[in-house]
Amino acid sequence: MLVLPSFDVYGTPLEHDRSGPVVFLLHGILGNRNNWRTFARRLADTLSSARGSVVAMDHRHHGDNVAPPDADLAGDTIEACADELALLADHLGVRPSVTIGHSFGGKVVLSHAARHPDGLEQVWVLDCPPGPGSAAEVAGVDHEVVRMIEALRSVPLPLARREQVVHTLLDRGMPHPMALWMTTNLKPVPGGYGFRFDLDGAQRLIQSYFCWDGWPVALSARVTPKIEFVRAERSDRWDEETIARLSAVQEGVPTRLHLLPDAGHWLHADNPSGLLAMLDAGIVRRAQLDG
Repeated sequence: MLVLPSFDVYGTPLEHDRSGPVVFLLHGILGNRNNWRTFARRLADTLSSARGSVVAMDHRHHGDNVAPPDADLAGDTIEACADELALLADHLGVRPSVTIGHSFGGKVVLSHAARHPDGLEQVWVLDCPPGPGSAAEVAGVDHEVVRMIEALRSVPLPLARREQVVHTLLDRGMPHPMALWMTTNLKPVPGGYGFRFDLDGAQRLIQSYFCWDGWPVALSARVTPKIEFVRAERSDRWDEETIARLSAVQEGVPTRLHLLPDAGHWLHADNPSGLLAMLDAGIVRRAQLDG
């Protein structure tokens, strides 16, 4: 059972002008669309000359999305998230010309490109290698997200103050930047603060992420969409084999690997101007050529 995602639109209102690029922006696991709000606004400003729109959406079990009581929990997969992107596009009466996905969202936009390619021109995969995880990750026993989920289960809810989540996570050995980031994923609830995600749902989704293989999509011969991978310079998500494989794509495969300097995994926060310049070169100039 698909759930219509919660969303915000930045830039040209969709009902006013359909001539510009329509960009869908997807966050990573344990995040929400508000984590990308500042960047989405800057991207919409960048696209204003091309009359573009940016749609930032939440994944299932994240942000303002609440699974109905009769939801099929076995459906918490990369493919379901991709189909919900398409469901939202249908709801808005548009076809995405560009999709951008960070981390977990990167595999969602790859899956969406395979399942719903109509009208899609570009797919931007931000700091997300396309292949499946290691054997330990697939088994759900070794990854910082898995460790974070387990640490979050120890947080007493509701929290009286936002800072309490930082202290609890630091006591559980989580890195300070990640612990601090969790304060952005809190919402007011009766008695204090709670999380903007469902931990059980997030755990099922990250398991699907580890198992899902995006190489067939990335390396398929096609005309469109163009698939643009962006590796953050300080990211620890990439191995040499993956970098070499993406750097050596064959003729007829419009897939490229870019390097964003001065950035770690949260590249939109570390080097937003560099990422915007990269997207500007790819999206706006393409729109101007098409226009």
